[in-house]
Amino acid sequence: MDVGVDIVEISRIARSVRNPRFLKKVFTPEEVRYCKSRKNAAQHFAVRFAAKEAVWKAVGEPKLVHRDIQVRNRPNGKPEVTLAAGFEAVARRVSISLSHGRDYAVAMAVYEKRASSPLRRDKR
Repeated sequence: MDVGVDIVEISRIARSVRNPRFLKKVFTPEEVRYCKSRKNAAQHFAVRFAAKEAVWKAVGEPKLVHRDIQVRNRPNGKPEVTLAAGFEAVARRVSISLSHGRDYAVAMAVYEKRASSPLRRDKR
């Protein structure tokens, strides 16, 4: 199991999302629509940015870029990760948790590399 954590200043992301090139490079069109539909869009962009960074750190795949990682909410509100073509199997083994306050957004990703196995005793 690998873990990734990221924290970002919401004000920094608020400035960055004013740039259409940044939006296009980092977020999927679905994420942009979702965040812009929220009352405080900067918080939602920031927490998704933190999630993308946390997922990248946990998975450790250099070919994975921000737009390959999409954060969406299930109908019950729980966030989930979907990944671009070629990484679907990885996405099924990633869990995320998101949180934000007034100034900061934080995300944690847990990546289970392989199926859980029962504890083994070392033979000595």
